[in-house]
Amino acid sequence: MRFGIDVAQQRMPWDEVVSRVRFAEDLGFDGAWGFDHFQPMYGEGPGEAFDGVTTLAALSGLTSRIRLGLLVTGVTYRHPSIFATQMVTIDHASHGRLELSLGAAWHDKEHIELGIPFPSTSKRFDLLEDTLEITTRLMTGDVVSYDGKVVSLRDAQVLPRPVQSPHPPIWIGGNGPKRTLPLVARYADAWHGFGTPNSMQEASQRIDELAAAAGRDPASIMRAGSLSLDDLDTAARHAVKWRDAGYGYLVCGWPAGGRDQVEAFVRQVLPRVS
Repeated sequence: MRFGIDVAQQRMPWDEVVSRVRFAEDLGFDGAWGFDHFQPMYGEGPGEAFDGVTTLAALSGLTSRIRLGLLVTGVTYRHPSIFATQMVTIDHASHGRLELSLGAAWHDKEHIELGIPFPSTSKRFDLLEDTLEITTRLMTGDVVSYDGKVVSLRDAQVLPRPVQSPHPPIWIGGNGPKRTLPLVARYADAWHGFGTPNSMQEASQRIDELAAAAGRDPASIMRAGSLSLDDLDTAARHAVKWRDAGYGYLVCGWPAGGRDQVEAFVRQVLPRVS
């Protein structure tokens, strides 16, 4: 089982963001994860919030081993072609350490306040589907024409190809049975769901069925969940449950206990569940 640390880049100075990621790298975490928002998501009142994509680009040059990603990038914030070129750039800057994540976006308040269009749920999922198709096609380096539901391409080409072949691992977040899970089955290398192993069992089984119908090996889609580190005994029990349910990755929230708690988790819990 692999473990990442969630270092949501909000309500702290930039140097603290970098320090936390380097700390996680030194401890041996597989990945460091930020978020894709322009305002704080947690806590009360205004505060710092650094853009996710440029944060990944900067962290690429400030780390050497740890993999880097966002949970998850919202498709409403960037044109799909721009998103694809940004991801290729970060994959090269990090020498192949990018985890490429996508979701339909959800935070209407942020969109409204910042003047970012917030289409209907159906249109956002149409855009998510277009973005997945455009991103995977452009990353081949071939000339691409595509008639999408929202965005279309005409004789488009993006170079260079990403370092990771055929593209960085694609993560899709969400549990929606009608639109999200079919996209997971078609495109995802990893699915990050929300809930417990029991509550997500039906969705995971549905992904297996949809992937097989699409001609993919269901086992090729890694399952990922989330883990709180605030209580280590509870974290150990939950990690074992995730592992036994077949999940291959857990994203650990940064605990209230800070670095001491993270270090204790690595020392006391990881040897029991890795």
